[in-house]
Amino acid sequence: MSTGAGIDYSAWDHIYVSDDEDVTNAYVDTPSLFRMRHRTRLERMAEFQQRGEDLENNLLECKKQLEEAQGRLKELDEGRNGGEEAEERKAEIKKVQGEVRRLKTDEKAFEIMIEEYQRKKKKLPWDVDTIGKEGFSKSVLNIKPVTKEETEEDKVEKHKTFSEKYKNEIKHFGMLRRWDDSQTFLSDNPHLVCEETANCLVVICIDFEIDEKHALMEQVAHQAIVMQFVLDLARTLKVDARGCFRQFFSKIKTAGKPYLDEFDRELELLKERIRSCAQMRMESAGKELEEEESQKRLGPGGLDPVEVYESLPKDMQKSFDEKNVQMLQEAIRKLDLDEGKYHLRRCIASGLWVPESGESDDEKEDNEEDEEE
Repeated sequence: MSTGAGIDYSAWDHIYVSDDEDVTNAYVDTPSLFRMRHRTRLERMAEFQQRGEDLENNLLECKKQLEEAQGRLKELDEGRNGGEEAEERKAEIKKVQGEVRRLKTDEKAFEIMIEEYQRKKKKLPWDVDTIGKEGFSKSVLNIKPVTKEETEEDKVEKHKTFSEKYKNEIKHFGMLRRWDDSQTFLSDNPHLVCEETANCLVVICIDFEIDEKHALMEQVAHQAIVMQFVLDLARTLKVDARGCFRQFFSKIKTAGKPYLDEFDRELELLKERIRSCAQMRMESAGKELEEEESQKRLGPGGLDPVEVYESLPKDMQKSFDEKNVQMLQEAIRKLDLDEGKYHLRRCIASGLWVPESGESDDEKEDNEEDEEE
């Protein structure tokens, strides 16, 4: 026997030997308990493998889209679309170049995360279901997404750019009703699995509520909660959201009442916030409109005729209602001299009362005083 380096047993350090069958308490049904624990472990393994399959599919789809985009870019560069105007071709090249850059970034991110997952997979403990068997054949990722601090201006600009670029796709997702349709659409458009999409869906909801399209608001709100649950699941698992949305749909389609109740509760809370926000926006818009109308109504002295009218004594209001000058003069005579001057100045400044041509305000007031004497 060789006395060389010897056998390296470190590979066995993380073997997990199940003791599920060691329970011998008389009050415990040992076989049932073992089956339950075994099933739970298998479910965890299945979820882990499902995440891997999802992310691998996303990577393959990314590579496919990148290859197609690069093909289109090559055709444009070679001038094969000779019938198009130069400006149009130039704009199309710029658009495709941007798409290629985005897809290359996504591809690189997936590859980095898959490498990280491979390192993590090696550290997973073995158990009775995996020891002596082939491990997962799929490459998956399971790392914390890379984040960086963003200023409010950055967030606003990012949201604006994203919503303008993908507004049609986001609206389409918002109108989907079946779980399978939503999952398929996100599989075809994994770039939509992000916070910006959730924010855009909420904005669409508010617009629908303001337009009194309540049924559409509730439909899009449902999809906004779907996206939010996917993002929450990604944060919990510390994985990229694009890699766990299939896991959410698998879970929601077979979920029990507590999970569905939680989903419905969050949906109702969102709809309440949307209604409240829509009401605030309508009130704010109403105030702005009222302020604009008030500015348009301002008289030559800068006063609002509506406000001045509402501040007048009842007799003066009646005279303006009936457009009766004599009634107005009589109403002013009944007032104290200073009070009469005060109301008369405000009427002139607001345009309610227009002095006769060539007659100044002071002359008008003097005439009123003479009439009172």
